[in-house]
Amino acid sequence: MTSADVGLRELKKQETRQLISDKATLLFIEKGFEDTTIAEIAAAARVAKKTVTNYFARKEDLALDQHEEFTNGLANAVRDREPGESALAALRRTFLDAVAEHSPVIGFTGTAFAKMVLESPTLTARLRELHELREEALAVLLATETGADADDVTPVMAAAELNAIDRVLFREVLRRSHAGESDDEIAEALTKATQCAFELLEPAFGDYAIRE
Repeated sequence: MTSADVGLRELKKQETRQLISDKATLLFIEKGFEDTTIAEIAAAARVAKKTVTNYFARKEDLALDQHEEFTNGLANAVRDREPGESALAALRRTFLDAVAEHSPVIGFTGTAFAKMVLESPTLTARLRELHELREEALAVLLATETGADADDVTPVMAAAELNAIDRVLFREVLRRSHAGESDDEIAEALTKATQCAFELLEPAFGDYAIRE
């Protein structure tokens, strides 16, 4: 098999995965997450049920299909911080950039999607789990970056506080989206809220994990 064949095969897999996710999202919005079955999603995407479960091990991942990017987002932002920049500053900059871009990773998903998530106990529970995984990934990264001892709770505490900002602001985007506010209105409010939230943590973590 040539490299071109491998490339085409991978492209086909990506297209199939995206098709399944798109069809699932449309059904979730129309019928509600809880009332939509895997069989209905497979039929809409014109694939076998097994194909759906091969691409998406959990039904929730069909709706929250950017979960890997989300889970690693905070850790990646800190890992890529600039020289002289603290973990707090890197996360503030990254979040404000995401607000300006109306990024779906921080909740800019529109009224219908926000309604689907907030009205589904399964999806709200999965979101809590993803936020916890996000926090754990950040704690591991901070411990590595600062050379913390195994029994040093500072990276864990810092990750908890920094992730709390992200969790609250993410929820605020969903709430405002569900209320029918436009992305521009939400971005304006979130910019102010983000600046306020990070300023509150500045005394505690402004000098923490500064890249040399």
